[in-house]
Amino acid sequence: MTGDPDEPSWNKADLGPIVSSGHLAAGGMPALSEIEFAMVMYTHAFQRWVVRCMAASGVPDLSVLDVIVLHNVNHRNKPKTLSDICLVLNIEDTHTVAYALKKLERMKLVKGGRRGKEKVAAITPAGEVACRRYAEVRESLLVDSVLSTGLEGQMLSDLARRIRTLSGHYDQAARAAASL
Repeated sequence: MTGDPDEPSWNKADLGPIVSSGHLAAGGMPALSEIEFAMVMYTHAFQRWVVRCMAASGVPDLSVLDVIVLHNVNHRNKPKTLSDICLVLNIEDTHTVAYALKKLERMKLVKGGRRGKEKVAAITPAGEVACRRYAEVRESLLVDSVLSTGLEGQMLSDLARRIRTLSGHYDQAARAAASL
């Protein structure tokens, strides 16, 4: 501030939380609206990143869900059932995951099989290569960038734990809302 009477006399604290829906921030916990807006922005940025990183890795035309399912099937190189994948990823609409698995199978990134009576999906060599290339692009373009901000691994782990905890509250609230 220069003391100029024409200069705005507000400061950052006067603005309140950064939200997309002020009417939601007017309640008992404005900071929750702030985190919701941040999550909306983060979700869209993350989804854009996942699709473009996979395309840069040599596998274009996959949706966000396709990429996430591919990485999950690749996790620990252990075949997964549809219910395994949905449980871990917290996805209710199993048909969307089933469709993603069929698409990945057509692209020869995963292969179907059986474990007893259950159908399972396993990673193929081509799927492993796609995931490895994705990891390389991620390391080069994203990890190096995030490291340059000074964020430490423990800070990010704490944030992830808090977000998982919040997701549980949203799941419970969603169940309660469904019963209204």
